[in-house]
Amino acid sequence: MDDPERWRHMASAPKDGSRILVTVRPSEQGPAEVDVAYWARPDTAGIEGWRAADSYPGCVIGYAEPELKCWMPLPKANLSKNSAAMPTPWEGEDEQQLDGSGI
Repeated sequence: MDDPERWRHMASAPKDGSRILVTVRPSEQGPAEVDVAYWARPDTAGIEGWRAADSYPGCVIGYAEPELKCWMPLPKANLSKNSAAMPTPWEGEDEQQLDGSGI
């Protein structure tokens, strides 16, 4: 977590309910995009997984593991005039580039 401006493998994403930024893979529904998501514990149907409820009021979106490419922590609030915009989605060809080769 020492470099918050870097995309990371989803396998290392926190599953404690905290909100993170995720890159949603491109699909027939549209291009890659960045969304705010969190890991949801099992509900009454026993289903757990990645959810996003910040995009559209009243609409909870469930993401399947393969839909999410990588993650990064939410940026810290910066109220200065130079505050950063939302990062662009990861568009690399080789996922191993996110955190190295894994060797």
